[in-house]
Amino acid sequence: MNPLPRLQVSDRNPHLLMTEEGSPFFLLGDTAWELFHRLTFAEAETYFANRAAKGFNVICAVALSEVDGLRVPSADRHLPFHDFDPRRPNEAYFASVDAKIEQAAAHGLYVGFLPTWGDKLTAPWGAGPRIFHENDPETARAYGLWLGERYRDTTNLIWILGGDRPADLSEISPSWPYPWDAGFQKSTDWKPLWRAMAEGISEGTAGRALFSYHPQGGALSTSQLLQGETWLHVHMMQSGHGAGADVPVWDWIARDYDLAPVRPTLDAEPNYEDHPVNPWPVFDPANGYFRAYDVRKQCYRSVFAGGCGVIYGHHSVWQFWDGVRENINHADRFWTEALDRPGAFQVGYLRRLLESRPGAGRVPGDLLLASDLGEGGTRICATRDALGAYALIYLPKAGQEVDVRLHMLAGPRVRAAWFDPRSGQEAQLIGEYPARGSQRFVSPGAATDPEMDWVLTLDSSE
Repeated sequence: MNPLPRLQVSDRNPHLLMTEEGSPFFLLGDTAWELFHRLTFAEAETYFANRAAKGFNVICAVALSEVDGLRVPSADRHLPFHDFDPRRPNEAYFASVDAKIEQAAAHGLYVGFLPTWGDKLTAPWGAGPRIFHENDPETARAYGLWLGERYRDTTNLIWILGGDRPADLSEISPSWPYPWDAGFQKSTDWKPLWRAMAEGISEGTAGRALFSYHPQGGALSTSQLLQGETWLHVHMMQSGHGAGADVPVWDWIARDYDLAPVRPTLDAEPNYEDHPVNPWPVFDPANGYFRAYDVRKQCYRSVFAGGCGVIYGHHSVWQFWDGVRENINHADRFWTEALDRPGAFQVGYLRRLLESRPGAGRVPGDLLLASDLGEGGTRICATRDALGAYALIYLPKAGQEVDVRLHMLAGPRVRAAWFDPRSGQEAQLIGEYPARGSQRFVSPGAATDPEMDWVLTLDSSE
């Protein structure tokens, strides 16, 4: 009953994704980590319908959830395992997971499926309890095999290992900020456990699983810790919430983009909308909250720098806070209200903009720019078609200048317009220019106007 084609790395542009039928696939995800644990079937229906209507196509959720998912029963009053034993899964719990995966498919949604959150396996923080141990990779493999066989014919899954944890402490800098009171050595390497789980899943799915890995926040993406793992297909990073706004995710994407072997890469967790601003680990609402503008800046710039997609998140939605459960890190509204926050609409406009142009040949476009790119909150990013059919340039500020090498676009002329990422509309036609030399453009509005970002669209015309 899964009508969606499987996803795979593009055979035309290995930096991007495609369906097995050959259609380009821009991954627009939403973090719904607690979905299997906290939502009833009826609540999940409300959630899936809302996300599909906004243009999301991937929903990320965890089978063994972060918020005490092994000891607190699900909304359907089930626990995942008998006696915390991964070799004794509870059929009733996983039947509910099955139903929600099918429910997502009925709405045209893929599921970024995490077999477990990282605290069930790795250090150095989290409720756990740990049920996968570094001296017993066979249990991790057996769990992966069981899941793989269960979902062998389920076509709307992306398999995501990890779950907000590093895969290998031995590669982490001595300045790693987390506490070391969990009884682990700084040399602990969990890659063999994740490798075993991936091997089990791959065997169970007859080699048809598409794998990624959700790492901890910060500059260390999967490319630093897992580049040598043959099971990994898609790199992820988490620019996150703990380092404030405007962390240089564009540099991290560019770093992954240039690696060999080539893999698609994306920011799997930029600033959550309505999440308290840093400093980590004590998120203080007095410092303010990330809002839609912060989200747009990071999403556009990570994608334009070469990301195969991006995964949005809302701080109330990932935990499905309803006013009854514990409020984690100062959520400021119920999840049902948060579904319709501005950023959730606006990332859909990003997907629609990209899909309005040929997708298979999209590449980073900063070489088009002859002027200073800026840094931090002023950093400009561009993407373009490899054959010069179009270019899209993101300017995070009003009144911002950019010089564009129009001769790098296919000619003979170029149509220029301003796209408003807040409304999703073409706001202003600028005009047509000969496809030669450089041309200066200035984003609409005064430089003092707050939170006014723009996309300059350039399309080749006859």
